[in-house]
Amino acid sequence: MTFLNIIFMIISVLIIILALLQSGKSDGASGAITGGNLNVFADTKERGPEVIISRITMVLAILFFTFAIIIHFFLVK
Repeated sequence: MTFLNIIFMIISVLIIILALLQSGKSDGASGAITGGNLNVFADTKERGPEVIISRITMVLAILFFTFAIIIHFFLVK
């Protein structure tokens, strides 16, 4: 594996971990099925560590797609 592929894998694993660490913004599917208080358009603000995790996830997602394009151009000849 090349250096770019290793970096790509590390970014992928970090995105998965950070996505799992983020808190849910709604009740999810169970609230929709049972008729719970599901307010999809609620203005929920992230605070403290949630903001940091969200921003790091966004940066890693941008890096993920950038590396995907770079790897594609290096491997396709």
